[in-house]
Amino acid sequence: MKIKHNDSAGLHSSCLSPHFLVPILLVGPAQYHRLRYDIDDESTIITLADWYHTVAPKAGPIPTPDSTLINGKGRYSGGPATSLAIVHVLWGLRYRIRLVSISCDPNYIFSIDGHDFEIIEVDGVNTQPYTVDSIQIFAGQRYSFVLKANKKIANYWIRADPNLGTTGFAGGLNSAILRYIGAPHRDPTSTSSTSKPLYETALVPLSHAGAPGIPKPGAADVNINLAFGFDFQKFEFLVNGKAFHPPTTPVLLQVISGAAAANDLLDPGSLYHLPPNKVIEISMPGLSIGGPHPFHLHGHTFDVVKSAGSSQYNYKNPVRRDVVSTGMAGDNVTIRFVTDNAGPWFLHCHIDWHIELGLAVVFSEDADSFAKHSAPASWQKLCPKYETLSDHDKGGHE
Repeated sequence: MKIKHNDSAGLHSSCLSPHFLVPILLVGPAQYHRLRYDIDDESTIITLADWYHTVAPKAGPIPTPDSTLINGKGRYSGGPATSLAIVHVLWGLRYRIRLVSISCDPNYIFSIDGHDFEIIEVDGVNTQPYTVDSIQIFAGQRYSFVLKANKKIANYWIRADPNLGTTGFAGGLNSAILRYIGAPHRDPTSTSSTSKPLYETALVPLSHAGAPGIPKPGAADVNINLAFGFDFQKFEFLVNGKAFHPPTTPVLLQVISGAAAANDLLDPGSLYHLPPNKVIEISMPGLSIGGPHPFHLHGHTFDVVKSAGSSQYNYKNPVRRDVVSTGMAGDNVTIRFVTDNAGPWFLHCHIDWHIELGLAVVFSEDADSFAKHSAPASWQKLCPKYETLSDHDKGGHE
């Protein structure tokens, strides 16, 4: 599916079956890297998903995936040698590959045997070209890279090794196929040899680089430190000592309908008020329990002024994105953004099981502004209309 709107691609997963997820490709008139590639269409989208053979809730509160699906296809340990996803390329052409993680939990080390990648976009933000041969991609993250089809005409393994579950590539596990047109229709025999991994600190925005505010840690207009933990008795994650419990009705709808204020709907420990048009700095420590945790902020892209695995702050030209790994114990990832988009915005771990266990907060940004908006009359009709539908029309089964 292609919609002409913007030069980015992205998809956030609710852990639906990968067979029913359709990536929406947003393409606009200003494609800054357009001269770097020849092909960019539905055939060059690659989605990575975790495959569970035991459905929730039978799988427990934090299920373990059995293997990886690439573009909805995959194999599993002890299973049949079923067909795998195939990405076809013609020798001599350059392809813009849009890599999307629709994972519920694992992060992946992605690579294609014998091929380098030139990264040109991260989470919808154009970047300066950066060449790697493997990408660690976390749940909810997106990358665009240019793949040059300039190797021997043959079949090559596309690999996506998860950090948990059944790892490795025996028998085509966690794999797909890059097939040059003219190559025989069979599994590859290629081997993996990578030496240029992606480092987040090497990613630089193509334009308007630089974090807002005074370039010094803790010198933003509003500085918030979020401490993560886990309550083993209640079996839930904590942010500054509180687990997030969502209200029965979304905060935005309640506030603009006049039924409630944000303060009325959420525990004070799960709600942070942010003033308008201010520079916000959020520091998030690594948490080894269930980590690394990829955190996503709704309503904004942000500058990652301190990345996981790094001890250095970068305010000059940090990567700009909307999902960042907070790393492991000892890390302290720091982001900055400007409150120029009023609304209640969710900051949460993008691992679905961890959201359910409370690893999230809400930023109420410029609450006075969005509270003044009233819901259109048509909204008031949505719920009554929905309740009159059959289970089938609601998306369920009669």
